[in-house]
Amino acid sequence: MSVSDVLRRNTQDRDTVLATKDSPGTTAQRATVRRMLRGAGMYLILVAIAWCALAPILWAVSGSLKRDGELGQPNLVPEQPRWANYGEVFDTLPLGRMLLNTTGYALCVTAGQVFFCSLAGYAFARLRFRGRETLFLAYLGTLMVPLTVTVLPQFILMRTFGWVDSPWAMILPGLFGNAFGTYLMRQFFASLPAELEEAAILDGCSTWQVYWRVLLPHTRPALMVLAVLTWITVWNDFLWPLIMIQNNDIATVTLGLIRLQGQYTTDWPLLMATSIIILLPLLAIYAFAQRAFIRGIAMSGLGGR
Repeated sequence: MSVSDVLRRNTQDRDTVLATKDSPGTTAQRATVRRMLRGAGMYLILVAIAWCALAPILWAVSGSLKRDGELGQPNLVPEQPRWANYGEVFDTLPLGRMLLNTTGYALCVTAGQVFFCSLAGYAFARLRFRGRETLFLAYLGTLMVPLTVTVLPQFILMRTFGWVDSPWAMILPGLFGNAFGTYLMRQFFASLPAELEEAAILDGCSTWQVYWRVLLPHTRPALMVLAVLTWITVWNDFLWPLIMIQNNDIATVTLGLIRLQGQYTTDWPLLMATSIIILLPLLAIYAFAQRAFIRGIAMSGLGGR
């Protein structure tokens, strides 16, 4: 065999290999495999994150059904679940009254936040006045102020008005909105088409009517996001009730958890059962508002898109 024949055969073999590599079927298969591997990796990451979030809740549920001496056992499902722990919670603590108190505080603060934040967001997004952007940035800068910095001035104000250890101390400080809620509503109002406002003005609507009757109904997803986040914040608040409330008749559920802890010993199954009872209303609210909440996050730009 001559040298030219060898070179010709090597060229043909190389062309055959390249054609095989570049065939559409092989390329599509490799793309499919890469896509499947990427999807599997993403699901594994999501499962790991979900497990990190759910593991403490599952452990609390398991501990709430055990006896005090069984908490150290590694089994997640107790051999003999002790459902009586949930009944003992209400015998040991006025938890029903605390749930009612916290619900009332959350309702009042959430209603105030939704109204005043939407009103301020509309003003910053739609009304034109001198210093609007400067005022908005200054107001937004209050987000960087830690909560602990404002606790003492708020306490002095509450004591001056005589509202210490009263429901007013739990409602009024958070009633008139905050910078985050105003920012959320401003972003949503700014995304609405200007034609809605212009058509309403041509029809003779006042500024209040444009806000209340035309634009506000279109912001329901953002209102739902703000309402759910505010409710969760008030429900889980611990520092402010701890400072302001001593009377069990107006105490919140977070104070109930603290008052279940003794100076020397703590009934941990009872404490975990109380935690689960406190968690259930939040789960119910999120399950009810899940679709609107996710839609509001996506449309308001908080989802990072």
